[in-house]
Amino acid sequence: MPSVKPLEADRLYTACDPTQLSFKTTAELEPLTEVVGQSRALESVQFGIGMKREGYNLYVMGPPGMGKHTMVRHFIGEKAAQRPTPADWCYVNNFSKSHKPIRLELPAGQGQQFRNDMAQYIEELTTTLPAAFEGDEYRAHIQAIESEFKERQEQAFDELTAEAEKHHIKLFRTPSGFTFAPMKDDEVLGPEAYEKLSEKEKNRIEQIVANLQERLKQIIQQVPQLRKETQEKVKQLNREVSMSVVGHLTEDLKTRYAALGEIVEHLEAVEQDIIENVRDFLDGDEEMAGKAPQAKELHRYHVNLLVDNHDTEGAPVIYLDNPTYLNLIGRADHLAQYGTLITDFTMLKPGALHQANGGYLIVDARKLLTQPFAWEGLKRALYASEIHIESLEKMLSLVSTVALEPQPIPLDIKVIILGDRLLYYLLHEYDSDFAELFKVAADFENQVERSDENRQLYAQLIATLCAKDQLMPFDRSAVARVIEFGSRLVGDAEKLSAHMHSIADILREADFWANEKKAKTVTREHVQQAIEHQVYRLSRVKEQIQEAIQRGTLMVATEGEKTGQINGLSVLSMGHHSFGQPSRITATVHIGEDHVVDIEREVELGGAIHSKGVLILSSFIASRYAQQHPLSLSASLVFEQSYGMVDGDSASLAELCALLSVLADMPIRQQFAVTGSINQHGDVQPIGGVNEKIEGFFDVCQARGLTGEQAVIIPATNISNLMLREDIVAAAREGKFSVYPVQTVDQALELLLAGTAGARDENGDYPEGSINARVQARLHDMSLIRQTFAEKHKEGEGGEKDDKDDDDKRPA
Repeated sequence: MPSVKPLEADRLYTACDPTQLSFKTTAELEPLTEVVGQSRALESVQFGIGMKREGYNLYVMGPPGMGKHTMVRHFIGEKAAQRPTPADWCYVNNFSKSHKPIRLELPAGQGQQFRNDMAQYIEELTTTLPAAFEGDEYRAHIQAIESEFKERQEQAFDELTAEAEKHHIKLFRTPSGFTFAPMKDDEVLGPEAYEKLSEKEKNRIEQIVANLQERLKQIIQQVPQLRKETQEKVKQLNREVSMSVVGHLTEDLKTRYAALGEIVEHLEAVEQDIIENVRDFLDGDEEMAGKAPQAKELHRYHVNLLVDNHDTEGAPVIYLDNPTYLNLIGRADHLAQYGTLITDFTMLKPGALHQANGGYLIVDARKLLTQPFAWEGLKRALYASEIHIESLEKMLSLVSTVALEPQPIPLDIKVIILGDRLLYYLLHEYDSDFAELFKVAADFENQVERSDENRQLYAQLIATLCAKDQLMPFDRSAVARVIEFGSRLVGDAEKLSAHMHSIADILREADFWANEKKAKTVTREHVQQAIEHQVYRLSRVKEQIQEAIQRGTLMVATEGEKTGQINGLSVLSMGHHSFGQPSRITATVHIGEDHVVDIEREVELGGAIHSKGVLILSSFIASRYAQQHPLSLSASLVFEQSYGMVDGDSASLAELCALLSVLADMPIRQQFAVTGSINQHGDVQPIGGVNEKIEGFFDVCQARGLTGEQAVIIPATNISNLMLREDIVAAAREGKFSVYPVQTVDQALELLLAGTAGARDENGDYPEGSINARVQARLHDMSLIRQTFAEKHKEGEGGEKDDKDDDDKRPA
């Protein structure tokens, strides 16, 4: 009889005893204040957040749904509340280089005040400046300046007129200019009277007129200079008037922001620009009569409040859901005007780095890496410790137009990237910058110990999730079932799943079914219904495969005996649902040269791990049975009716047993299904998906009728992974279905071939009639047959050679 006994029903499922839970419903429990089983990750986050040196940013890794984001946000939120609120940041106009806006730093909350003060400052100027230029005093000064100009001009002409009259010459003003005419007896000489004058008199008059005309020319040439001097006096007057208004208002602002040197410098630049461009506040006529200024002219005095922390308490914590380059670094918007795109400092928009500056930025690794240039932009900002808003067009040299070059803003930030482990290791391997910038890794556990302490924490977690989602209380039987569900998720009776999304989903669905039945609390039955319905919703393919097996389309035997044929077990994963499927594995053997053909590999349907398993079983056969003679074996293995990829080594035990069945010429009991991998010494090693595999074969047997002889052989090391369905546990308790744990190939052979495997004696021989003896004898016979055949073939080749030699010796 086989030395291996089937597992007792209690070992197929590790239940959680509700009586060990010290509460009636989760309503009695306090909310969870710590993370279940994630002490390593939590300490890593604490270290990364506390480390102030450059490059100590964090990469938090683990599968999606582990609650990484929630935990990180919660922990960072506590730390951020203890830190000072960072400064506000503004951009203002650079009056000397408008394409290079200037950044200004203000204490938290003062940015908005400064923006409002500047808006009010400009608004007051739009009223007070026009009023000042409309006043009687200003007009009196303007008139005095103009009168002085006119007086000086008239004085020059009067002096010229008086000089001309001394010489009896009259100065006339005509529409076309000035002219001189001789006089006699206070009357202008006409042309006829002038012609009657002597030549000497004519020459004298002409000489005098020429001198007067030269004087007139000089006076006319002095007029523009007089006008310029007058304009300068008007400008000086305007400056004085402007300064009397602007200086007073500016001085108030300077006093208010005296502690901020950059602000004072900017106010001085604003004051100077307003004085030099005071006409922008007026209508621009010569008298400077005031009217409402154009808004676009005063645009340059506005303040662009880029980062406003007046409502922020502590350091900001920003999660960027769409980490594009522009959303990360910031951008400069453009406005279409008359067919041209224009921009200025007021169109600069902040990115997440600006908003999180002085605090924490959380971003998803996969989203970040799939956005063009976002990863490079983030690295550049972290290396430079400053944020430089730069358009992608300029960065890629796609355009040659003048673009804004805002002054960079200093960056003080802690970046936390959330992602899976594969991305972490790929970045670490292929991006040297990653290791320099993200020196702290926080690795979340997929599973935690199923200890008494963690069971209590799990219960508190359930209570916390119920409170968060406003679910009805779970009684302790429901909590116990969720704990069991957590073990089944990780396929380990000694562990609990740390996948919070899956736990939260089952809680919500159990709450739904409880509401459907008008219950006041969620019980074990409601949780069980939620679990079963989850499986049902995704079981279409599984049911079709089961139907195909029952109809004989997929050939799987559950009774009888067959040499070289065995039931292997595999797992199919479709989305979040995995289920087991039995598959027929067959083996054939013939004399050959130490070669086992893996048909799956030959047709490129077998993965590398599956091929490795076949090579290992080949090595096992050679080392155990062919130490005294060559292994003269050629064999082939195949998954029958398999039309897709096959990978993994969990079928290597079944494949080996099928081969040894043929070699021993002993049939395999078809009521068994086998899973397990082997090493070169014949030890059976653990495999994954053991629960799904057992359930897949059980469903086939149950559909055909349980006989009590049907069973699954599993590695003994997988006992701790068993969390089987209730119907399988019940069938095992009633003796209708069994699960056998094996540690060696020999134990599996004894179950499958209904014989004794046999152990080597001191001479290296196996007991006569044992399975191993039959295999060894068959391989020895095959070796002799091959040797005999080889000798005959060699003799045949030698005879042909001798005949040829005789022919060569015959006389011609």
